[in-house]
Amino acid sequence: MIEVTSFHELAELELNEAVEYYESQVKGLGIAFLIEVERSTNLIQQNPEASPRILKVIRRKILRRFPYSILYSIVDHSIRILAIANQKRRPFYWRGRK
Repeated sequence: MIEVTSFHELAELELNEAVEYYESQVKGLGIAFLIEVERSTNLIQQNPEASPRILKVIRRKILRRFPYSILYSIVDHSIRILAIANQKRRPFYWRGRK
């Protein structure tokens, strides 16, 4: 199992904003979103190469309950989360993140 070693600072911001948004819509929904991100992150750690590549070294794990994806790369036996991307927003806005 490979550990998630870091989140891009903008990925952290995206995660926090999504949690706040969902929580403002329905009490408890933000926490449900966070739990789903944690579940998906654990799956990534258990089998990091299971998610398909969408660019050379970037993979995408689609969340189950929410229209979001976790975009990540595997570098030197570590996982870097590059974006917590809303699938309904402009695609590939996160390009260039490392």
